[in-house]
This record gives sequence, structure tokens and C-alpha cells, in this order.
Amino acid sequence: MIDLKGQQLILASKSPRRAELLSGLDLDFSIEVREVDESYPSDLVADKVAEHIANCKADAFSNLEENKIVIFSDTVVVVDNEVLGKPKDANEAVEMLRKLSGKTHKVYSAVCIQTQESRISFTDSTEVTFLPLNDTVINYYIKEKKPFDKAGSYGIQEWIGMSMIDKINGSYFTVMGLPTAKIFKELTELLQSK
Repeated sequence: MIDLKGQQLILASKSPRRAELLSGLDLDFSIEVREVDESYPSDLVADKVAEHIANCKADAFSNLEENKIVIFSDTVVVVDNEVLGKPKDANEAVEMLRKLSGKTHKVYSAVCIQTQESRISFTDSTEVTFLPLNDTVINYYIKEKKPFDKAGSYGIQEWIGMSMIDKINGSYFTVMGLPTAKIFKELTELLQSK
């Protein structure tokens, strides 16, 4: 649907969910990941953290070739003004899910699209409300699904999302890790200018 006009599209993410979502837009792309420091200033406002990290990832891809477009992304979960990234272990995953239990939180997914001559970055947010989670539910989910590569220790597309999320306000795909409609719009506009 989008004519890439001879440009090579690269997804700079090892997330299988982001690759699946970008594939769903019927785009041909390759995957290239470079390790970066994903820390952020402690005084950074919670809704700016994901975009800060996405831009740090883009900084690792300086000196792009003329025909390349690279997409970077990062997702964080924010509850009671606390940023939840990926859990380090099962104990941290339990603590995160207890914090989300019976509450509404926000998921911020930021995207950075970089070419040789430009960089666009934006953030999309979605509100997610969990039903109360007891320890039986939390421990089952962590043991069976091992959500250690997911911000906030959960995947909306998995068992816990199907059984324990009461409602969402915003894009489901943003919660999965990629605001696909906004990416489609920005890529279309970028390629029209080429």
C-alpha cells in the first residue's frame, strides 16, 4: 500500500511483536539492532521517557545511507506517575503486576523515524484498566508466559490481557508496542516528500 520508492525500510527492534505489527502494514523491511544505553534522566517527565529512549536508539544509527529509513521505538508503562520498564526477574514482575492490579495506567509507545536528512519522533498513549489481580493469577501468568521482555510485565495480546484487562481507551497496537496508524501516516507523508 505504501510505495517505498526504492527506499530500504529497517526496523531497529528485536521485539517480535513490533515486527509482526509492521508486517501487518504490508511493508517490506529488514531488522537491524544496535545495543544502546536505555537509561534516562531521573527528572524526565514520565510521558517523555519512551521518546527519549527511542531517540537514544536513533542516535546509534548516525551516518545513514541515502536510501534508508529506520524505525525506532520504545514503550513504557506508567502507573501513579511511576515508570515501569521491563522486569529484571520474577520478583520484580510480581511487584509490577501488583501495582497495576485494579487500576488504570497509561502505556506510552514512542517512535522515531530517521533518514539521512531528517528525524521525526512522536509518542502515542493508551489508557489500560486492569481488573483486580490476585497472587494466583499473577504467579500463573509469570510462570506460564515469562513476560520479562515486556514493559510493565505484561502483553495485552496474551492470556492476562484476554482475561484481566477490563477496558482500554486508545490504540490496542500502541499497548502492543507500535502505534501503527501514526506510523502509517508519518511514513506516507515522508515518502510523498521524496
